[in-house]
Amino acid sequence: MTDAPRPTDPLVALRPWEAPEVTSWGRLPMNAVDRRSGALPLDGDWRFQLLPTPDAPVGGAWSSVYVPGVWTMQGTDDLPQYLNVRMPFPQFPPHSPAANPTGVHERAVDVPAEWAGRRIVLQVGAAESVLLVHVDGRPVGVSKDSHLAAEFDLTGLVRAGERAVVRLTVVKWSDASHLEDQDQWWHGGITRSVLLYATDPLHLSDVTVRASFDGSLRVDCRVRDAGGALPEGWYVSGELDGRLLTQDGEFDRFNREDERVSDFLGEARLTATVPDVRTWNAEQPELYDLTVRLHRADGTVADVSRHRIGFRDVEISGRDLLVNGERVFIRGVNRHDFHPLTGRTVSYDDLRAELVTLKRFGFNAIRTSHYPGDPALYDLADELGLYVVDEADIESHDHAHEIADDPRYLNAFVDRVARMVLRDKNHPSVIVWSLGNESDYGANHDAAAGWVRRHDPTRPVQYEGAAKLDWAATGDATDIACPMYASLEECVDHALSGRQTKPLIWCEYSHAMGNSNGTLADHWAAIESTPGLQGGFIWEFWDHGILQRVNDGRPVGRGGVGLYDNGVAAPGHRWAYGGDFGETLHDGAFIADGVVFPDRTPKPVMYEHREIAAPVRIECFRHEGIVLGNHQHFRGLAWLAGEWELSLADGRTLTAPAELPDLRPGETAAVPLPFELPEDGGEAWLTLRVTTAADEPWAPRGTVLCVPQVRLREAVPHVPTAVRNRSVEVDDDGLLVHPLLTCAPTLSLWRAPTDNDELGGMAPRWRDWGLDALVRKVTDVRRTPGRVTVRAEYACEAGVVRHAQVFTAVEGGVRVEESAELPEQLDDVARVGCVFETVAGLDLMEWYGQGPWESYPDRSFGAPVGHHAVPVDDLFTPYLRPQESGGRHGVRHFTLSAPDATGLAVTLDEPRQVGVSRYRAADLTAVAHHDALVPGAGCVVHIDAAHRGLGTASCGPDTFASYRVAPGVHRWSWTLRAL
Repeated sequence: MTDAPRPTDPLVALRPWEAPEVTSWGRLPMNAVDRRSGALPLDGDWRFQLLPTPDAPVGGAWSSVYVPGVWTMQGTDDLPQYLNVRMPFPQFPPHSPAANPTGVHERAVDVPAEWAGRRIVLQVGAAESVLLVHVDGRPVGVSKDSHLAAEFDLTGLVRAGERAVVRLTVVKWSDASHLEDQDQWWHGGITRSVLLYATDPLHLSDVTVRASFDGSLRVDCRVRDAGGALPEGWYVSGELDGRLLTQDGEFDRFNREDERVSDFLGEARLTATVPDVRTWNAEQPELYDLTVRLHRADGTVADVSRHRIGFRDVEISGRDLLVNGERVFIRGVNRHDFHPLTGRTVSYDDLRAELVTLKRFGFNAIRTSHYPGDPALYDLADELGLYVVDEADIESHDHAHEIADDPRYLNAFVDRVARMVLRDKNHPSVIVWSLGNESDYGANHDAAAGWVRRHDPTRPVQYEGAAKLDWAATGDATDIACPMYASLEECVDHALSGRQTKPLIWCEYSHAMGNSNGTLADHWAAIESTPGLQGGFIWEFWDHGILQRVNDGRPVGRGGVGLYDNGVAAPGHRWAYGGDFGETLHDGAFIADGVVFPDRTPKPVMYEHREIAAPVRIECFRHEGIVLGNHQHFRGLAWLAGEWELSLADGRTLTAPAELPDLRPGETAAVPLPFELPEDGGEAWLTLRVTTAADEPWAPRGTVLCVPQVRLREAVPHVPTAVRNRSVEVDDDGLLVHPLLTCAPTLSLWRAPTDNDELGGMAPRWRDWGLDALVRKVTDVRRTPGRVTVRAEYACEAGVVRHAQVFTAVEGGVRVEESAELPEQLDDVARVGCVFETVAGLDLMEWYGQGPWESYPDRSFGAPVGHHAVPVDDLFTPYLRPQESGGRHGVRHFTLSAPDATGLAVTLDEPRQVGVSRYRAADLTAVAHHDALVPGAGCVVHIDAAHRGLGTASCGPDTFASYRVAPGVHRWSWTLRAL
């Protein structure tokens, strides 16, 4: 065991956790040379002690943690904490709290004997928040910046063939924490892989690749020698896709321009032009293998760097962002490093699965909110085809205004931005550099932007804070107007104003908290039809629920694989959010705002986005046939296959293969109608099911990519004939009596509030009105042969709601005609409709309407009309905080049946919003987690004449006025029959 660091230790004496002017000590410069090949991985179990402060001595028993991994997820008493804006401690910048958890990680390393005479480097992939490195008790260096690697030269401290003890001390809080105030869980630990590698003393210190759309290639190499002065006669060579590149100037041979700038730093430039180059874009991510070799004078190889490169250009022309000269729509999502079992640590397989999911649902871009990702993320984005806005690890949300101009933080701003650029500059997927997030705007940003523009003029720079006061401003630190949650109306007005000077691409919009993302299709209809608007990034990819044991309240940790499925935690477990780990300072479920659940199960909004981003679409239906359009930017339709599906209201579904026309991007063509439309059958919808024709790197053959649809024939209204010689049974309270119902239909104006309802202020108003506890008072019951009319009043704080029901006997059942009159004061309620409950045993819902997944009035574009069947238990969507969910929009008729095919059938007067669940709205409202819910045996059924849209008001604009429920008279009718 090595001795603990003492106050005389220069690293401890430096006290880097409270010195903002110190960004590193002993750390090597960042570079883009890939050292993962041939390295000695140090991941695994490390000895561990958690100290109360960085000054505390190491002593007592050692435990064990897995590296990479945060200690907050590995059984310590320092648990995760979630905050959005507020810092978790009261100290002002640059100070940190005296109680400062400090993790000491230690392990022995056997240095390979074959590394004798070589330069030996330790790489720590990421550590949160300050890293202190010792080897055999001797100080090595310090690093800040929690989301980029730190490298340290150990050549003089370790000996090849011998064992050394590496200690990595991680201090949780520091002056740097004020720059890492992201909307995220606070953790502590080593979050990415640790490795040891060796190079020749003569080595490549950096490689910069510029591969352009026209096939021109430039590779700038920087060379150093650990011994000091460079030896004479060194040179570099290259190889592109296996073809040797030498020093001559013809193709597949590099030109070498050797410029020695000093005796200890060498520079060499290799150039080539590739004929018939295969260019890179997100639709066709063509990559070349580039190998750069550094040679000694005798021709032997001293060092090698391997890269997968893509030939592409990025530029801004006027108010358009162009990739390879094409204006591309940015269909993006924000992503954090997250895993429900490991916190901030994400494996290669999980990263790949993330990006594969995004590709399958039509996304073509990610923003690395709000820090650089693992290097593997960029390799995968290059390979699979995703545009990346690479964002620096800068967010000073709680103290943004002070820090933006604070000269004590100037070095940190420039250092963090520059290191990101130096690491990621060779990735074709990276098309924009971002200076950070929610950190106001000041001189520190301008300094960082100046460095980037000088070092890498091939990509634009963006920063939301620089543009928020004036999207049309020029000469600031952003080349893109990238607003955050600006309303669609504001953005369209700006694009039409004549003042626009930059592309407008939302850095965040459509906040995905709970049951959300309303009006997404409306946004994209405007984006695609308004020059100057080019897309944006949904907030965000993940619901960041941590898998937690209910009995002790602790994170399950790495051993929890298999304890969740389809977004649902196993019995005895739940998805934890802010406040669930005993912390008093937290921001609740605001951490659960992703388009996928914590286990990466897609939420219903993913199907909405998939349809919005459809590569091929049905433009219209004409007498001569169907008009199809190719809505891609670079690719034809040959990689796609299709199948036609005709859905008739009478229950018939016809299918036929579809031959997609040969269309270039942006082209349209008419194809014959694949079916002769039956004269009978009523309403008819034609769907084109589009799939991958062959295996793609991100999708096997047959993966559904979109299901565009067009209506071929309108519905014919049908009113069932009354049967006067049959009675309708209504009790003395005016409630319908039916053998399949346990609770009769009554008026409903309330829904279990969504996160948008609560945080947007609608739910508190509904409660003030008393809509969650309406009391029914019957005012009149009139009976005639085969018909009963019931009138009732529901008193609330905003007035009286009058509700009428007319029950009429029809063949096989009863027709229910309803009306509700809302006073003017009830100008925006959750729903107007009826709710009833069924007997137990009805476990299957079948319907004709939109589906099969959940849909709502302002989020239904991705739910095609057809015949759908889903078990009742699967209709429910398990948003992390229980709330209104599971609704289906545009339902024409539905059945609820038992395994023996008995049950009930409901026919609606027109397409309506229908909800079927095991839970009442009051059940969902009363609990904070799903483990507290007890499902009912029967079904709770809502039929709505009007249902409020979802919007995104938890953070961003509410739904549009057209999707709100207005006062006045609402009418609806439906027919109930037994199967």
